[in-house]
Amino acid sequence: MSADVTSPVGAYAVGARYPDRIAIVAPDGGTTSFGQLLERGNRLSNALRALGLGDGDVVAFLLGNEPSFFEVALGVEQVGMYRVPINTHSTPAEVAYIVRDSGARVLVASHDLAAVLGPVLDDLGAHRIAIGGAVAGWHDYDAWLAAADAGVPADRRAGAAMGYTSGTTGRPKGVRRPLAGIPPEGLLSVMLDVVLSPFGFRPLDGVHLVVAPLYHAAPNTFAVGALHLGHTVVVQPRFDAEAFLTTVAERQVTSTHLVPTHFHRLLELPKEVRAAADLSSLEIVVAAGAPFPPKMKARALGWLGPVIWEYLASTEGLVSVISPTEALAHPGSVGRPTDVRILDDEGDPVVPGDEGLIYFPAGQPPFAYHNDPGKTAATVRADGYATAGDLGRIGEGGYLYLLDRRVDLIITGGVNVYPAEIEQRLVEHPMVEDVAVVGLPDAEWGQQVVAVVKLADGEHGHEQVSGELDAYCRASLTRAKCPRRYEFVDTLPRTETGKLLRRVVRDTVRSPNDRPDPSRAMPANHG
Repeated sequence: MSADVTSPVGAYAVGARYPDRIAIVAPDGGTTSFGQLLERGNRLSNALRALGLGDGDVVAFLLGNEPSFFEVALGVEQVGMYRVPINTHSTPAEVAYIVRDSGARVLVASHDLAAVLGPVLDDLGAHRIAIGGAVAGWHDYDAWLAAADAGVPADRRAGAAMGYTSGTTGRPKGVRRPLAGIPPEGLLSVMLDVVLSPFGFRPLDGVHLVVAPLYHAAPNTFAVGALHLGHTVVVQPRFDAEAFLTTVAERQVTSTHLVPTHFHRLLELPKEVRAAADLSSLEIVVAAGAPFPPKMKARALGWLGPVIWEYLASTEGLVSVISPTEALAHPGSVGRPTDVRILDDEGDPVVPGDEGLIYFPAGQPPFAYHNDPGKTAATVRADGYATAGDLGRIGEGGYLYLLDRRVDLIITGGVNVYPAEIEQRLVEHPMVEDVAVVGLPDAEWGQQVVAVVKLADGEHGHEQVSGELDAYCRASLTRAKCPRRYEFVDTLPRTETGKLLRRVVRDTVRSPNDRPDPSRAMPANHG
């Protein structure tokens, strides 16, 4: 069905006008129509109100990539409540922390996850709802919904997401914005305009593929946004490169959200596999989540065509977007923002072209970190601009270049060194599959640059490889930026969205006084 100017706004309006249209294709191939999604979302809204929840209350959920994720998200957001998705790899103690910190009055979890949470939640007072079968101490989700009214809830008000920061540099904090106090369709129009329209998404005209965990803000935002546009959302439990190619062809996928790690795995497939893949339906491939090496991006554009859009954003807000055409003309840029400031450590504007912290509008009214006014004050300025801790510079034509996270900056011998720049160089070497660069204490230099490398399959002989990688770096990087040591590991810790957990690398890698160990593994499963 093609788009038209009278297209309904929001999944509920789509469900009312086109009830038989397919909304969700589950990992097992089962489908949910927009009409079914509308009914179950309404039941959930009314069930929450029957428990006594109202405007401003919080519903947390611990769900994988499954249709119920969308039911909960849509049900919460039309009755003026906050929704808090929780990483499914969290420990019971981490789940309890977020439930307690957010003030969640309801926790919805998949059966297998509910079964292992144990008594750690007993003293939190939240209603617990388990999906997929009864669990001791939990209400059964289907029975709970079946007992609720399927009608449209009265006095519908827009809710909001309260995403928790990833916690890669400490305990996660909820990013909370005031509720708008208006019908959900009013807020949806603004959200779709600001978030999806810049990438070319059209109403009622698309199939969106989800391959990353929905509990992460970006896959969640784009998938729920696609539903609100009336797109069919095809859900996969995880990313697999060959399965991705097959699904795109079979389902005629028009859009998806990937991270650079996904592109790397796709580009590593045999040439004949990539050549045989039918990706002609793809119109929009959105990339974010980690620095995208320019040469890798150029290869991906050469293969997929001008369909790759990249953006810079965080849980705190969207900063910039760059189109495929702009990316080729300005390699390495993350876009040309309309309203961004680059400030030094004292909060003063830097000279154009110099590096500094990236500040962007925090919104009106601005966000706040839930239960942490100190962090809010350190992040959001009095003038309404905020930073997520990213360092960057504005180049020719007003294009923004991301350098690194402020907390990841290495200062060696008084020189600022950005790990991302070195990683982008090393990952282009054919022997390197993955790499993390960290700074470790050094008595003479303050910090020394250390590269932690996962080699491509079949590569060995670490001493010889170290020499080759060193020469490769010195060919294009200044001496201060070249790693002084190379560590070789079996795995590097990344989230399922590809974000490198540099703190884990830094905490795990051996100190200079330890005996060398030619190959070590690091914790890898951090969701």
